[in-house]
Amino acid sequence: MTLSLIAAAVSFVLTLLIGRFLIPELRKLKAGQEIREDGPTWHKSKAGTPTMGGIMFILGAGVTVFILGWSFMLEGVFWHLYVYLFALIFGLIGFVDDYRKVRQHQNEGLTARQKFILQLAAAVVFLVLMRYEGLLTNDLYIPFLNMSFTINWIVYLIFAAFVIVGCVNAVNLTDGIDGLAASVTFVVMAFFTVAGVLWSTYGIQALFPAAMAGGLAAFFVYNHHPAKVFMGDTGSLFLGGAVAALAFVFDMPLVLIPVGIIYILETLSDIIQVGYFKLTHGKRFFKMAPCTTTWSSPAGVRRSWWRYSPW
Repeated sequence: MTLSLIAAAVSFVLTLLIGRFLIPELRKLKAGQEIREDGPTWHKSKAGTPTMGGIMFILGAGVTVFILGWSFMLEGVFWHLYVYLFALIFGLIGFVDDYRKVRQHQNEGLTARQKFILQLAAAVVFLVLMRYEGLLTNDLYIPFLNMSFTINWIVYLIFAAFVIVGCVNAVNLTDGIDGLAASVTFVVMAFFTVAGVLWSTYGIQALFPAAMAGGLAAFFVYNHHPAKVFMGDTGSLFLGGAVAALAFVFDMPLVLIPVGIIYILETLSDIIQVGYFKLTHGKRFFKMAPCTTTWSSPAGVRRSWWRYSPW
């Protein structure tokens, strides 16, 4: 528990300090968020707010994990580092996406296919590495029922890879309103921190989620309404990777259902919106969903758009 509290405190302070310097630099780089013309009018006031702010908690948590986990790494324990590096890969994918948006001054970055291929490849590499290191089994544990059953490794690998990609993008969809993704994921990280303290020796499994909880708390200082900075895909994809990796390293991916219920509901709202729009040939179930919206063209033709989602 002591290690977790120290990790959260150190990450909070580091992220807060990094944010003080990062936000002005993002403004100088004109890394402002582009707002879609077809979105609600009240969103337009957010145009120009710096994005890619996720860099602050990525760095804050990373430095914390590396420093406080150094003694464990000397003993050959790299659990916390693997999870961080996996999440970092997704963060880099998000960074490329954000950078292209900033350079092109559009709300579009990488294509859906490019994102999917990169994310799926990262997921497979991570799962194979965890299997090789003996940190991942092909036993599917059912939380709260204390039951598990073994399935074929290849089948499990396919299942796990798509769960990871789905989780990453569900978290990405949740980053739609000031403070939402940060606050929701803070609770998720708090859960994994408690689980790590209870289930691991010396609380090593709690180190990364505790550092993330502290980093997100500091980021919320800048991201609460009205947001001074957005995390961008840089931050949201990193968070998605972190949440998914923790679920699998704790060897209980099904815990994502109760723990990540907000992510699931956000995604379901998109599925309902898109499905209803297609079935009714232009009607909307919701006025607006997290990554879907519909509008009328000047000619009166109903059109629809939805940002990348694995569904």
